[in-house]
Amino acid sequence: MKSAILALAGALALMPAAVQADTLVEVESARVKEGVPLPTFKADASWPALPDDLILGQVPGLAVAKDDTVWVLTRPNSLNPTEAGLDRDPPLTVACCKSPPHVLQFDREGTLLRAWGGPELAPGESTVTGEGREAVEEGDEQWPANVHGLFVDEAGTVWIGGNGGGDHVVLNFTPDGKFIRQIGRRQMTEGNLSESYLGNPADIAHDGKSVLVADGYTNTRVIAFASEDLSFEQLWGAYGTEPGSGTRGGAFDQSMATSTAEGAPDPQAGDFEPMVHCVVRGPENTVYVCDRRNNRVQVFREGPEGIEFLENVVIAPETGGTRTASDVAFSPDGTYVYVADMMNGRVWILTRADHEIVGWFGRNGRYPGQFIWLHSVDVDSEGNVYTTEVNTGRRVQRFVFQGYED
Repeated sequence: MKSAILALAGALALMPAAVQADTLVEVESARVKEGVPLPTFKADASWPALPDDLILGQVPGLAVAKDDTVWVLTRPNSLNPTEAGLDRDPPLTVACCKSPPHVLQFDREGTLLRAWGGPELAPGESTVTGEGREAVEEGDEQWPANVHGLFVDEAGTVWIGGNGGGDHVVLNFTPDGKFIRQIGRRQMTEGNLSESYLGNPADIAHDGKSVLVADGYTNTRVIAFASEDLSFEQLWGAYGTEPGSGTRGGAFDQSMATSTAEGAPDPQAGDFEPMVHCVVRGPENTVYVCDRRNNRVQVFREGPEGIEFLENVVIAPETGGTRTASDVAFSPDGTYVYVADMMNGRVWILTRADHEIVGWFGRNGRYPGQFIWLHSVDVDSEGNVYTTEVNTGRRVQRFVFQGYED
Protein backbone atom coordinates (compact mmCIF):
# COMPACT_ATOMS: atom_id res chain seq x y z
CA MET A 1 0.00 0.00 0.00
CA LYS A 2 1.49 3.30 -1.03
CA SER A 3 1.76 6.11 1.49
CA ALA A 4 -0.25 9.23 0.70
CA ILE A 5 0.58 11.12 3.86
CA LEU A 6 1.74 14.69 3.48
CA ALA A 7 3.71 15.77 6.55
CA LEU A 8 3.51 19.51 6.99
CA ALA A 9 3.99 20.07 10.72
CA GLY A 10 5.73 23.31 11.47
CA ALA A 11 5.68 24.49 7.88
CA LEU A 12 3.90 27.76 8.62
CA ALA A 13 4.65 30.39 11.22
CA LEU A 14 1.95 31.40 13.67
CA MET A 15 0.31 34.76 13.04
CA PRO A 16 1.01 37.37 15.74
CA ALA A 17 -2.00 38.24 17.90
CA ALA A 18 -1.94 41.91 16.90
CA VAL A 19 -2.07 41.02 13.20
CA GLN A 20 -4.86 38.52 13.82
CA ALA A 21 -6.94 41.18 15.58
CA ASP A 22 -6.78 43.28 12.40
CA THR A 23 -8.29 40.45 10.40
CA LEU A 24 -11.47 40.08 12.47
CA VAL A 25 -14.54 41.09 10.45
CA GLU A 26 -17.97 42.13 11.67
CA VAL A 27 -20.65 39.53 10.93
CA GLU A 28 -24.28 40.17 10.07
CA SER A 29 -26.39 38.95 12.98
CA ALA A 30 -29.67 39.50 14.78
CA ARG A 31 -31.37 38.81 18.08
CA VAL A 32 -34.68 36.95 17.90
CA LYS A 33 -35.52 36.57 21.61
CA GLU A 34 -35.03 39.18 24.32
CA GLY A 35 -33.92 38.50 27.86
CA VAL A 36 -31.34 35.82 27.02
CA PRO A 37 -27.59 36.49 26.67
CA LEU A 38 -26.66 36.13 23.00
CA PRO A 39 -23.22 34.76 21.95
CA THR A 40 -21.54 37.09 19.46
CA PHE A 41 -18.80 36.47 16.91
CA LYS A 42 -16.45 38.02 14.39
CA ALA A 43 -15.11 36.23 11.32
CA ASP A 44 -11.34 35.68 11.14
CA ALA A 45 -10.52 36.57 7.53
CA SER A 46 -6.98 35.17 7.89
CA TRP A 47 -8.00 31.64 8.90
CA PRO A 48 -6.75 29.09 7.93
CA ALA A 49 -3.20 29.76 6.70
CA LEU A 50 -2.96 27.34 3.78
CA PRO A 51 0.40 26.67 2.14
CA ASP A 52 0.95 29.02 -0.80
CA ASP A 53 0.44 26.32 -3.44
CA LEU A 54 -2.81 24.78 -2.13
CA ILE A 55 -6.43 25.63 -2.91
CA LEU A 56 -9.50 24.14 -1.24
CA GLY A 57 -12.28 22.44 -3.13
CA GLN A 58 -15.62 21.61 -1.55
CA VAL A 59 -15.40 21.03 2.21
CA PRO A 60 -18.09 18.51 3.28
CA GLY A 61 -16.74 17.58 6.72
CA LEU A 62 -15.55 19.27 9.90
CA ALA A 63 -14.56 18.12 13.39
CA VAL A 64 -12.93 19.89 16.32
CA ALA A 65 -10.95 17.30 18.29
CA LYS A 66 -10.60 17.27 22.08
CA ASP A 67 -7.17 18.98 21.74
CA ASP A 68 -8.87 21.82 19.80
CA THR A 69 -7.20 20.90 16.53
CA VAL A 70 -9.56 21.42 13.61
CA TRP A 71 -10.00 18.62 11.06
CA VAL A 72 -11.59 19.26 7.68
CA LEU A 73 -12.59 16.91 4.88
CA THR A 74 -12.09 18.18 1.34
CA ARG A 75 -13.04 17.06 -2.16
CA PRO A 76 -9.98 17.55 -4.36
CA ASN A 77 -11.97 15.99 -7.20
CA SER A 78 -14.28 19.04 -7.13
CA LEU A 79 -11.46 21.25 -8.48
CA ASN A 80 -11.09 21.71 -12.24
CA PRO A 81 -7.82 22.16 -14.20
CA THR A 82 -8.09 25.96 -14.25
CA GLU A 83 -8.18 25.96 -10.43
CA ALA A 84 -5.58 23.25 -9.80
CA GLY A 85 -3.28 23.58 -12.80
CA LEU A 86 -0.25 22.29 -10.88
CA ASP A 87 -1.91 18.87 -10.68
CA ARG A 88 -1.45 18.40 -14.45
CA ASP A 89 1.54 16.88 -16.17
CA PRO A 90 2.87 19.11 -17.54
CA PRO A 91 1.50 21.86 -15.22
CA LEU A 92 -0.97 24.30 -16.75
CA THR A 93 0.27 27.18 -14.61
CA VAL A 94 3.56 28.68 -13.45
CA ALA A 95 1.85 29.92 -10.27
CA CYS A 96 -0.77 28.46 -7.93
CA CYS A 97 -2.42 25.95 -7.37
CA LYS A 98 -2.60 22.25 -6.60
CA SER A 99 -5.39 20.36 -4.88
CA PRO A 100 -4.97 19.22 -1.27
CA PRO A 101 -5.35 15.70 0.11
CA HIS A 102 -8.80 14.81 1.44
CA VAL A 103 -8.09 15.15 5.18
CA LEU A 104 -6.46 18.24 6.71
CA GLN A 105 -5.66 18.94 10.36
CA PHE A 106 -5.10 22.53 11.56
CA ASP A 107 -4.19 23.94 14.93
CA ARG A 108 -6.47 26.62 16.34
CA GLU A 109 -4.34 29.38 14.80
CA GLY A 110 -4.87 27.85 11.36
CA THR A 111 -1.46 26.27 10.81
CA LEU A 112 -1.65 23.08 8.74
CA LEU A 113 -0.33 20.19 10.83
CA ARG A 114 -1.16 17.08 8.85
CA ALA A 115 -2.71 16.11 5.51
CA TRP A 116 -3.52 12.74 3.96
CA GLY A 117 -6.15 10.79 2.08
CA GLY A 118 -7.01 8.99 -1.11
CA PRO A 119 -7.57 5.48 -2.47
CA GLU A 120 -4.01 4.40 -1.60
CA LEU A 121 -4.94 4.43 2.09
CA ALA A 122 -8.05 2.24 1.85
CA PRO A 123 -8.50 -1.43 0.95
CA GLY A 124 -9.27 -2.56 -2.57
CA GLU A 125 -8.61 -1.33 -6.07
CA SER A 126 -10.87 -0.26 -8.91
CA THR A 127 -10.82 0.95 -12.48
CA VAL A 128 -13.23 3.66 -13.67
CA THR A 129 -14.15 4.13 -17.31
CA GLY A 130 -16.23 7.03 -18.60
CA GLU A 131 -17.06 10.29 -16.86
CA GLY A 132 -19.88 11.82 -14.84
CA ARG A 133 -23.10 9.85 -14.71
CA GLU A 134 -21.81 7.57 -17.48
CA ALA A 135 -18.82 6.44 -15.38
CA VAL A 136 -18.54 2.70 -14.74
CA GLU A 137 -16.45 1.33 -11.87
CA GLU A 138 -15.05 -2.18 -11.75
CA GLY A 139 -13.27 -3.54 -8.69
CA ASP A 140 -13.56 -3.28 -4.91
CA GLU A 141 -11.97 0.08 -4.04
CA GLN A 142 -13.23 1.21 -0.61
CA TRP A 143 -12.18 4.89 -0.61
CA PRO A 144 -15.36 6.89 -1.37
CA ALA A 145 -15.81 8.40 -4.80
CA ASN A 146 -17.32 11.47 -3.07
CA VAL A 147 -16.40 11.92 0.61
CA HIS A 148 -19.09 13.23 2.98
CA GLY A 149 -18.96 13.53 6.75
CA LEU A 150 -16.02 13.54 9.17
CA PHE A 151 -15.74 12.68 12.86
CA VAL A 152 -12.72 12.57 15.18
CA ASP A 153 -13.30 10.54 18.35
CA GLU A 154 -11.80 10.78 21.85
CA ALA A 155 -8.96 8.43 20.87
CA GLY A 156 -8.08 10.70 17.95
CA THR A 157 -9.13 8.27 15.23
CA VAL A 158 -10.81 9.67 12.13
CA TRP A 159 -14.10 8.46 10.62
CA ILE A 160 -15.10 9.28 7.03
CA GLY A 161 -18.25 8.56 5.02
CA GLY A 162 -19.21 8.97 1.36
CA ASN A 163 -22.29 9.84 -0.70
CA GLY A 164 -21.08 9.27 -4.26
CA GLY A 165 -22.04 6.43 -6.59
CA GLY A 166 -21.85 3.21 -4.58
CA ASP A 167 -20.32 4.94 -1.53
CA HIS A 168 -22.12 2.83 1.07
CA VAL A 169 -19.22 2.77 3.53
CA VAL A 170 -17.75 4.42 6.62
CA LEU A 171 -13.96 4.16 7.03
CA ASN A 172 -11.89 4.53 10.22
CA PHE A 173 -8.24 5.69 10.23
CA THR A 174 -5.50 6.58 12.68
CA PRO A 175 -4.62 10.29 12.96
CA ASP A 176 -1.81 9.66 10.45
CA GLY A 177 -4.10 8.03 7.89
CA LYS A 178 -3.52 4.33 8.53
CA PHE A 179 -6.62 2.25 7.81
CA ILE A 180 -8.16 0.58 10.88
CA ARG A 181 -11.58 -0.80 9.92
CA GLN A 182 -14.81 -0.07 8.10
CA ILE A 183 -18.58 -0.32 8.34
CA GLY A 184 -20.45 -1.50 5.26
CA ARG A 185 -18.97 -1.95 1.84
CA ARG A 186 -18.89 0.12 -1.32
CA GLN A 187 -21.29 -0.97 -4.07
CA MET A 188 -23.40 -2.99 -1.57
CA THR A 189 -26.63 -1.74 0.01
CA GLU A 190 -29.70 -3.58 1.28
CA GLY A 191 -32.14 -0.91 2.43
CA ASN A 192 -33.31 0.60 5.70
CA LEU A 193 -33.58 -2.63 7.69
CA SER A 194 -30.14 -4.01 6.86
CA GLU A 195 -28.00 -4.67 9.93
CA SER A 196 -24.75 -4.92 7.94
CA TYR A 197 -24.80 -2.58 4.94
CA LEU A 198 -25.22 1.16 4.62
CA GLY A 199 -26.81 3.47 2.02
CA ASN A 200 -24.70 6.58 1.31
CA PRO A 201 -23.92 7.57 4.92
CA ALA A 202 -23.77 11.31 5.65
CA ASP A 203 -22.34 11.60 9.17
CA ILE A 204 -20.77 9.65 12.04
CA ALA A 205 -20.60 9.96 15.85
CA HIS A 206 -18.47 7.67 18.05
CA ASP A 207 -18.36 7.93 21.85
CA GLY A 208 -16.21 4.89 22.61
CA LYS A 209 -19.27 2.73 23.30
CA SER A 210 -21.10 2.81 19.99
CA VAL A 211 -20.81 4.28 16.51
CA LEU A 212 -23.85 6.16 15.22
CA VAL A 213 -24.24 6.66 11.46
CA ALA A 214 -26.67 9.06 9.77
CA ASP A 215 -27.41 6.69 6.92
CA GLY A 216 -28.75 9.26 5.09
CA TYR A 217 -28.52 9.84 1.26
CA THR A 218 -29.87 6.50 0.00
CA ASN A 219 -31.30 5.10 3.24
CA THR A 220 -33.37 7.22 5.63
CA ARG A 221 -32.32 6.19 9.11
CA VAL A 222 -29.78 6.24 11.93
CA ILE A 223 -27.98 2.99 12.70
CA ALA A 224 -25.79 2.11 15.71
CA PHE A 225 -22.90 -0.35 15.91
CA ALA A 226 -20.93 -1.54 18.94
CA SER A 227 -17.62 0.27 19.26
CA GLU A 228 -15.55 -2.83 20.04
CA ASP A 229 -16.43 -5.10 17.13
CA LEU A 230 -18.84 -2.99 15.01
CA SER A 231 -21.64 -5.49 15.54
CA PHE A 232 -25.19 -4.20 14.96
CA GLU A 233 -26.98 -2.66 17.95
CA GLN A 234 -30.07 -0.77 16.79
CA LEU A 235 -31.57 1.37 14.05
CA TRP A 236 -34.34 3.93 13.89
CA GLY A 237 -36.19 6.37 11.70
CA ALA A 238 -38.13 9.53 12.52
CA TYR A 239 -39.62 9.64 16.03
CA GLY A 240 -37.59 6.55 16.93
CA THR A 241 -39.81 4.23 14.91
CA GLU A 242 -38.88 1.71 12.23
CA PRO A 243 -37.79 3.56 9.06
CA GLY A 244 -40.76 3.63 6.74
CA SER A 245 -39.95 6.05 3.96
CA GLY A 246 -38.09 3.68 1.66
CA THR A 247 -34.77 4.38 -0.01
CA ARG A 248 -33.55 6.61 -2.80
CA GLY A 249 -33.30 4.82 -6.12
CA GLY A 250 -30.10 5.22 -8.13
CA ALA A 251 -27.01 7.25 -7.36
CA PHE A 252 -27.28 10.65 -5.67
CA ASP A 253 -26.02 13.74 -7.46
CA GLN A 254 -25.95 17.34 -6.25
CA SER A 255 -28.86 18.43 -8.42
CA MET A 256 -31.10 16.39 -6.10
CA ALA A 257 -30.08 18.61 -3.18
CA THR A 258 -32.11 21.49 -4.64
CA SER A 259 -34.87 19.48 -6.29
CA THR A 260 -38.52 19.86 -5.29
CA ALA A 261 -39.54 16.71 -7.15
CA GLU A 262 -39.65 14.82 -3.85
CA GLY A 263 -42.04 17.37 -2.36
CA ALA A 264 -41.92 20.45 -0.16
CA PRO A 265 -40.50 20.30 3.37
CA ASP A 266 -42.82 18.83 6.00
CA PRO A 267 -41.53 19.41 9.53
CA GLN A 268 -44.28 17.16 10.90
CA ALA A 269 -43.61 14.25 8.53
CA GLY A 270 -43.78 10.76 9.99
CA ASP A 271 -40.58 9.67 8.24
CA PHE A 272 -37.15 11.05 7.49
CA GLU A 273 -36.57 12.27 3.95
CA PRO A 274 -33.44 11.23 2.03
CA MET A 275 -30.53 13.36 3.24
CA VAL A 276 -30.58 12.42 6.91
CA HIS A 277 -27.67 14.82 7.11
CA CYS A 278 -26.20 14.77 10.61
CA VAL A 279 -26.05 12.72 13.78
CA VAL A 280 -24.51 14.53 16.76
CA ARG A 281 -24.31 13.44 20.38
CA GLY A 282 -25.21 16.21 22.84
CA PRO A 283 -25.23 16.63 26.61
CA GLU A 284 -27.24 14.32 28.86
CA ASN A 285 -27.18 11.33 26.47
CA THR A 286 -29.04 13.24 23.77
CA VAL A 287 -28.69 12.60 20.04
CA TYR A 288 -29.50 15.29 17.46
CA VAL A 289 -30.42 14.14 13.94
CA CYS A 290 -30.68 16.55 10.98
CA ASP A 291 -33.63 15.76 8.72
CA ARG A 292 -32.48 18.40 6.26
CA ARG A 293 -35.17 18.02 3.61
CA ASN A 294 -37.87 18.50 6.25
CA ASN A 295 -36.24 21.59 7.83
CA ARG A 296 -35.99 20.02 11.25
CA VAL A 297 -33.72 18.49 13.84
CA GLN A 298 -35.09 15.57 15.82
CA VAL A 299 -33.79 15.12 19.35
CA PHE A 300 -33.50 11.69 20.98
CA ARG A 301 -32.09 10.24 24.19
CA GLU A 302 -30.00 7.08 24.40
CA GLY A 303 -30.86 4.80 27.31
CA PRO A 304 -30.70 1.18 28.51
CA GLU A 305 -33.93 0.41 26.67
CA GLY A 306 -32.79 1.91 23.39
CA ILE A 307 -33.59 5.25 21.80
CA GLU A 308 -36.32 7.63 23.01
CA PHE A 309 -37.73 10.46 20.90
CA LEU A 310 -37.79 13.79 22.76
CA GLU A 311 -38.55 16.69 20.46
CA ASN A 312 -38.92 18.14 16.98
CA VAL A 313 -36.85 21.31 16.50
CA VAL A 314 -38.07 23.16 13.40
CA ILE A 315 -35.70 25.51 11.57
CA ALA A 316 -37.17 28.10 9.14
CA PRO A 317 -39.93 25.69 8.03
CA GLU A 318 -41.02 27.57 4.90
CA THR A 319 -37.54 27.35 3.31
CA GLY A 320 -37.16 25.52 -0.02
CA GLY A 321 -34.10 24.87 -2.19
CA THR A 322 -31.28 23.17 -0.32
CA ARG A 323 -33.36 23.47 2.87
CA THR A 324 -32.14 23.98 6.44
CA ALA A 325 -30.84 21.89 9.38
CA SER A 326 -27.56 20.83 7.82
CA ASP A 327 -25.49 20.30 11.00
CA VAL A 328 -25.53 20.83 14.77
CA ALA A 329 -22.93 21.83 17.39
CA PHE A 330 -22.95 22.99 21.02
CA SER A 331 -21.35 25.75 23.06
CA PRO A 332 -18.62 24.46 25.41
CA ASP A 333 -20.90 24.63 28.45
CA GLY A 334 -23.84 23.06 26.62
CA THR A 335 -26.06 26.12 27.04
CA TYR A 336 -26.46 26.86 23.33
CA VAL A 337 -27.13 24.81 20.20
CA TYR A 338 -25.81 26.02 16.84
CA VAL A 339 -27.68 24.84 13.74
CA ALA A 340 -26.17 25.33 10.27
CA ASP A 341 -28.83 26.42 7.76
CA MET A 342 -27.67 25.74 4.21
CA MET A 343 -30.28 27.59 2.17
CA ASN A 344 -30.54 30.74 4.28
CA GLY A 345 -26.81 30.99 4.90
CA ARG A 346 -27.17 31.36 8.67
CA VAL A 347 -26.03 29.73 11.87
CA TRP A 348 -29.04 29.74 14.18
CA ILE A 349 -28.41 30.05 17.93
CA LEU A 350 -30.81 28.16 20.20
CA THR A 351 -30.92 27.67 23.95
CA ARG A 352 -30.53 23.95 24.57
CA ALA A 353 -32.89 23.90 27.57
CA ASP A 354 -35.94 24.74 25.45
CA HIS A 355 -34.59 24.78 21.85
CA GLU A 356 -35.94 28.28 21.28
CA ILE A 357 -34.12 30.40 18.72
CA VAL A 358 -32.47 33.41 20.37
CA GLY A 359 -30.51 34.74 17.40
CA TRP A 360 -28.43 34.01 14.32
CA PHE A 361 -25.34 35.13 12.42
CA GLY A 362 -24.23 35.00 8.77
CA ARG A 363 -25.91 35.51 5.41
CA ASN A 364 -25.56 34.20 1.88
CA GLY A 365 -22.54 35.67 0.14
CA ARG A 366 -18.87 35.16 -0.66
CA TYR A 367 -17.17 37.57 1.71
CA PRO A 368 -15.76 36.60 5.14
CA GLY A 369 -18.60 35.84 7.53
CA GLN A 370 -20.97 34.91 4.71
CA PHE A 371 -21.88 31.49 3.32
CA ILE A 372 -22.60 29.65 0.10
CA TRP A 373 -23.94 26.13 0.67
CA LEU A 374 -23.18 26.18 4.40
CA HIS A 375 -22.59 22.53 5.26
CA SER A 376 -20.96 21.83 8.64
CA VAL A 377 -20.51 23.51 12.01
CA ASP A 378 -18.44 22.75 15.12
CA VAL A 379 -17.14 24.57 18.21
CA ASP A 380 -13.84 24.53 20.11
CA SER A 381 -13.30 24.68 23.89
CA GLU A 382 -13.14 28.50 23.89
CA GLY A 383 -16.46 28.87 22.09
CA ASN A 384 -15.08 29.72 18.65
CA VAL A 385 -17.31 28.43 15.84
CA TYR A 386 -16.02 26.77 12.64
CA THR A 387 -18.01 26.23 9.45
CA THR A 388 -17.54 24.63 6.04
CA GLU A 389 -19.14 25.10 2.62
CA VAL A 390 -19.66 22.86 -0.41
CA ASN A 391 -20.73 23.33 -4.03
CA THR A 392 -19.29 26.73 -5.05
CA GLY A 393 -18.60 27.82 -1.44
CA ARG A 394 -15.45 25.72 -1.04
CA ARG A 395 -14.00 27.01 2.19
CA VAL A 396 -13.69 26.63 5.96
CA GLN A 397 -14.22 29.65 8.23
CA ARG A 398 -13.48 30.50 11.85
CA PHE A 399 -15.76 32.75 13.91
CA VAL A 400 -14.07 34.10 17.02
CA PHE A 401 -16.24 34.27 20.13
CA GLN A 402 -16.59 37.87 21.34
CA GLY A 403 -18.64 37.36 24.51
CA TYR A 404 -22.35 37.81 25.21
CA GLU A 405 -24.77 40.56 24.31
CA ASP A 406 -27.35 41.09 27.05
